[in-house]
Amino acid sequence: MRYIIIGAGAVGGTVGGRLAEAGHEVVLVARGAQYAALRDGGLRLRVPEGELTHRLPVVEGPAGLGVLRADDVLVLAVKTQDTEGALDAWGPAPVEGGGTAAERLPLLCAQNGVEGQRVALRRFRQVYGVCVWLPATFVEPGLVSAAGSPLTGILHLGVYPHGTDETARRIAADLEKSRFEAPVVPDLARWQYAKLLSNLANAVEAVAGPVDGEEAQALVERVQAEGVAVLEAAGIAYTSPEEQREVRGDKITLLPLDDAPRGGGSSWQSLTRGTGTIEADYLNGEIALLGRLHGVPTPLNDLLQRLANAYARERKEAGSMPVGELVRLADEAVTAVEKQRSGDQRSGDQRSGK
Repeated sequence: MRYIIIGAGAVGGTVGGRLAEAGHEVVLVARGAQYAALRDGGLRLRVPEGELTHRLPVVEGPAGLGVLRADDVLVLAVKTQDTEGALDAWGPAPVEGGGTAAERLPLLCAQNGVEGQRVALRRFRQVYGVCVWLPATFVEPGLVSAAGSPLTGILHLGVYPHGTDETARRIAADLEKSRFEAPVVPDLARWQYAKLLSNLANAVEAVAGPVDGEEAQALVERVQAEGVAVLEAAGIAYTSPEEQREVRGDKITLLPLDDAPRGGGSSWQSLTRGTGTIEADYLNGEIALLGRLHGVPTPLNDLLQRLANAYARERKEAGSMPVGELVRLADEAVTAVEKQRSGDQRSGDQRSGK
């Protein structure tokens, strides 16, 4: 199988580089400065064993490949907010022997959140979800770092919306030859919703910096507690922290890499790169959506979604809000919701004559 990595950034570049290192055929898809750097200097992957340079084919879109091959696998590694554009470009691409990519080729959604694969299933017949546990950083155009050792990452795979098949197992086998663990599971959503809960901290980090003090950690716990309440109200299962620790164990230890600091997570990296967009609508916004659907207030996730989007839109510096200020805003948001609910209750009692 040939792997076409749509979005050769931190996650896509790492997955593509490790697959290529193991002898698999890989094509990278990128735009702008990243495309130019990959074309001219190759993919530089900085990992614990050193810096590896992979000279791989790189294209800006399907036109750069002409007709796709019947054994191609599309790996969608763009941020969720860029999903529609990628599907618009790749879905209609012709495949040898007839038909289009959307009709004939498997699409792996290696993304945070749960929405990308749902959007993809509107276009593609064969959609696979990936729960991405992969610490990686986009350092500069052409250079990606991944500090995990002995494994680079753990990538749970499954058919979307549920189940397994032979294609998933073949892909997993290739990944497991490439320094990943890739369990194929029939209930992938359980892992993805657990990852969603952890990703709710991304906006805190993006707005107020590293979550390494008691004040920030306490705020993250409150934000995640909102998420848990929403998932339980919606009847959505998720893996427990104990189950996650049992599977991951000490398989991934972050090692210091020269001239490639880990930095922050994906949302922090979006602000640092000044992309103008951020994935908060599909992380904190997913919790807000479910809360509205199931009658659970989510003032903290609402606030973080709003702030993260404003920071991205206005290209503010990542981590520039003092954590104390963010906690103050969070307390005000919770108090406002409590007052509104109390007022609504009093109004209801008056109407019922209580």
